[in-house]
Amino acid sequence: MAAFARRHRVLLLHLLFWGAYCSFYFYQLQQEYGTRAALLLVGQPLLGNALLAYFTYGYVLPRWLARRHPGRSLLAFGGALAVAVALKIWLARAWSPLAAPPAYLYSTGYLVATVFSTLAVTLFVAMLRFVVGWFELEAKTKALENAQLTTELKFLKAQINPHFLFNTLNNLYYLAYTQSPNTPEVVARLAQMMRYLLEESNQPTVPLAQEIEFMRSYLHLEQLRLNHPVPLTFEVEGEPAGVVIAPLILMTFLENAFKHGVRNHDPAAWVRVHLRVAATTCEYTVANGRPPGPLPAPAALPGTGLANVRRRLALSYPGRHALHLDDTPAQYRAHLTLHLV
Repeated sequence: MAAFARRHRVLLLHLLFWGAYCSFYFYQLQQEYGTRAALLLVGQPLLGNALLAYFTYGYVLPRWLARRHPGRSLLAFGGALAVAVALKIWLARAWSPLAAPPAYLYSTGYLVATVFSTLAVTLFVAMLRFVVGWFELEAKTKALENAQLTTELKFLKAQINPHFLFNTLNNLYYLAYTQSPNTPEVVARLAQMMRYLLEESNQPTVPLAQEIEFMRSYLHLEQLRLNHPVPLTFEVEGEPAGVVIAPLILMTFLENAFKHGVRNHDPAAWVRVHLRVAATTCEYTVANGRPPGPLPAPAALPGTGLANVRRRLALSYPGRHALHLDDTPAQYRAHLTLHLV
């Protein structure tokens, strides 16, 4: 019902006006003259009022507002007003249900009253034209905002793909440089992940199960790159089947955990990842240990990282997410809550 009202709100607005107009006068006249006379008194001027009102609504106002021949529009309106008033007066004189004195029906006072009543109805219907214009402007504004948000979101997602490839190629270069026997496996795993990036992540949402598999592949690559096993936990609580999520929205936190919390030959490094899926929410926590001493500044493409993911969250989950970052000397922890519906 709400969707029907939104689609036909202009028609409903006009019907509401005419229904209220006719009901108001019919109720007043019925009390004094009875039902049959009230129907005639309401129906007689209705044709003239409607003709002038919608001639003004559909022809005069659009040309006047567009500043196309305003003089001609004014003349056309004057002619239509004269026709409408003449039609109403002729109907009243020919089929008036009341025994009105002929002198009154032919008087200047009756003519002026008819002109002003006709103008009043026309003015109100003309005001509906401005309401419709506001509806149209609102719809165009929303469409433009949605287009801008979609473009910005695509731009932010486009930044993620080369950023991830840049980091992974760095890892691959390191493995090839050290002649690691894991290099062929890394290449095969990277090809599988790039297929996901190119084919799946361009959609507005992806199945959460695919995103989890992508993150597991990334963790596997990182473990192959390191020269020592890193204490790593990756837990998924709940059932991800049937849940969809914005693609790659979780990857930034996972990448940061390894970039800032894991060094080669660092026995104290650790990473913990926990994902809890419920009916309407998804809670994601990534924590990593803080190694002693300053970390070298990681190479990164401009516009990526936390600023990127914050903006993506604002666009993909407006008012439906909460991000908390805890930075202590011992650990760095990111906790993200997404409200899925």
